[in-house]
Amino acid sequence: MENKDIARNKVARITLIFWVLKILATTLGEILGDFFSMSLNLGYIVGLLITLLFFLIVLFLQLRQKTYLAPTYWLVIIGTTTVGTEISDLMDRTLGVGYAWGSLLLFTALLLMLYAWYRHEGQIKVYPVTQRRVELYYWGAILISNSLGTAFGDFLSDDLGLSYLVGAAITAGIILLVVVLHYFTRLNEVLLFWIAFIFTRPFGATFGDFLTKPIEKGGLNFSRGIAALVTAALMAILMYFSQRNTKANNISYV
Repeated sequence: MENKDIARNKVARITLIFWVLKILATTLGEILGDFFSMSLNLGYIVGLLITLLFFLIVLFLQLRQKTYLAPTYWLVIIGTTTVGTEISDLMDRTLGVGYAWGSLLLFTALLLMLYAWYRHEGQIKVYPVTQRRVELYYWGAILISNSLGTAFGDFLSDDLGLSYLVGAAITAGIILLVVVLHYFTRLNEVLLFWIAFIFTRPFGATFGDFLTKPIEKGGLNFSRGIAALVTAALMAILMYFSQRNTKANNISYV
């Protein structure tokens, strides 16, 4: 990998800190999505419009950056997780599609996005990302992946009736399997990245639900405000170390 590409890179390196931040971002996105649609009682359509506006603003700021900047990058990730929460809920509870069919539709959309990315660029590379058109594919795939992960997590809890801890255990098992496949097989690392990216979404979301949902539904009944503040504080600490170590850290954990 050329130093020139790394110097112009716009996205986070795939390290252990990346995955921890991704899980926390999905937790925060789930909490914020539920805050707009449920706590403020705005409904899923209005909630989607608000979160979509936030996502477009932070994405605009990200695209204007010349190099990777941790706060901007992770705000876009949070934006995709929040929008993903609203898209999943809108498909199921407003449009009546259901989480199972919604998951299938989003999975198909992700395959089409990745196919278009590969067809136009000749490869799918998640680090480094230096070109604007590649970055647009990158964020498009991430938005769909987070929406898919949300729908799958809701399918486990709402359709199958699993508790939030059981749902988190299932998705954690899939993530662990991806880690094993990474270290002990020759499976394509980009494929493993997208599988892990999808399933860290329901893992973080079920953890967010576990913190905020009523006790009778298997949660701890914490207020969404407190849960969001704690999650955001943890993200800020990790982002600080991530930004400080960006140039020095040469170890990848895809």
